[in-house]
Amino acid sequence: MNIVRAFAPASVGNIGVGFDLLGHAFEGPRDIATVRRIDEPVVRIAAISGDAPGAASLPLAAERNTAGQALLALRVRLGLAHGFELSLHKGIPLGSGMGGSAASCVAALVAANALLDAPLPREALYPLALDGESVSSGSRHGDNVAPMLLGGVVLATGTRMIALPAPDWLYCVVVHPDQVLETRRARAVLSDPYPLATVVEQGAHLALFLTGLQRADAALIRDGLHDLLVEPRRAPLIPGFAAVKAAALDHGALGASISGGGPSVFAWFASKAAAEAAAPSMRGAFAGAGFDSRAHVSPVAGPRADLIDGD
Repeated sequence: MNIVRAFAPASVGNIGVGFDLLGHAFEGPRDIATVRRIDEPVVRIAAISGDAPGAASLPLAAERNTAGQALLALRVRLGLAHGFELSLHKGIPLGSGMGGSAASCVAALVAANALLDAPLPREALYPLALDGESVSSGSRHGDNVAPMLLGGVVLATGTRMIALPAPDWLYCVVVHPDQVLETRRARAVLSDPYPLATVVEQGAHLALFLTGLQRADAALIRDGLHDLLVEPRRAPLIPGFAAVKAAALDHGALGASISGGGPSVFAWFASKAAAEAAAPSMRGAFAGAGFDSRAHVSPVAGPRADLIDGD
């Protein structure tokens, strides 16, 4: 076997209360990487395709592409004599807040890893994925790549990714409007310092949220899912956000906030039926602001990146 295909799912970064620390994968859009093992000691990107907005603008130079950089890091880490040729099919829009840049590098790593004589465990792929993601975001944060590698809800630090329990009754709605919000712009509004009291209160929310997941306690999750740090500063960058969040809460959401850097909005619900009932209203709120959108309903414990059967 010298060629394989792998996919990586979309993800919700931050989950509101866990900036750069928490994320979860969800069913819906995905990126696909086709990787071929080649004798040349290089990483070459042969093609980038897909209908996802922004795909045509991605660089083919490996060192400037998240997937290419991840494979370069893999070669260096293992001292490989051979190289890889990569083709990407983008299914996750760029600048969507659904982990589009992370999905490319994770899908490429999972595929290339399967071509190694001794494949690495997922934990060993994590720092390589961080190397790739940093090309797009300008920093090393794992709240998107970690849940893609492990699936479900994940706590991601600079050196570790830890799978967290997510009860099977937890469902999410992720609504992506026809807007683009670049990650670097979304991070720029967070540069000013925060009052200590606000940071302490946010820490309390994070503790409640994590305890709620551990105990499968919807009330604790609801009490914790309130972002006091990032959401207030990024919300003005997303036309219609307040109305979309209100629509989710009106349908009984445990909480709602900005997915990753935005402009997508996510909400968590205590059942699939509640999530499916809320999705049209959330889309309608974006329509009221003048934007078409797409809604994805998924278990919060979404899939992990994996090989595509038949290749």
